[in-house]
Amino acid sequence: MVALADAVVPGRFVLVAHSMGGLVARRAVERLAPRLRGQLLIDPTPESAPSYDAIDQIARRVDRTLALVQPLTRFRPLARLASGNIRQVFPPDTYATMLAEDFVPAGLAQTRREFRAVAAAIPPRFRTDPPASPTCPTILLSANHPRRGGERTHPALQSHQRRWADTLTDGRYEAVDSGHFIQAGQPALVADGVRELLDRN
Repeated sequence: MVALADAVVPGRFVLVAHSMGGLVARRAVERLAPRLRGQLLIDPTPESAPSYDAIDQIARRVDRTLALVQPLTRFRPLARLASGNIRQVFPPDTYATMLAEDFVPAGLAQTRREFRAVAAAIPPRFRTDPPASPTCPTILLSANHPRRGGERTHPALQSHQRRWADTLTDGRYEAVDSGHFIQAGQPALVADGVRELLDRN
């Protein structure tokens, strides 16, 4: 990520990350800190969340599911069926692009590789030896609507998000009336967060 930032963004910038991308961003912040004007995390899973203790099992379960869906996406009606939850939250043109690029066998193969890489990069003691806290201003947007199947664990996730944000010198937790894809459900709030961080520096 550091090399990509150097190539694409010559000056200081706001780092925006969604979901498990928040984990990647948290690691990147350690090296990008001097260049960051702020960090906007969209419904991330903080390192204190117990799900990291079972990341290997979660990764295997996700991979098995994607492996079953992957060959079916050759058939467009089945690809649309498998991506129904995405269709409901993104604009039609965005969904059409995702359907063409992500919900195809090659796209799901890449998703599987990426998820395995993220799971492999989380050390066994990640919760007790987390990345250093960011020193830049940080806004954490938390989705109030739980993901399907996550209704039971959602309150605990929000509690971990809030507690992590409260530990920061310049951090803010904000609960948002949205599902996990806040950037689709409440794009104006995401844009407002980026503008706020840009204006502060």
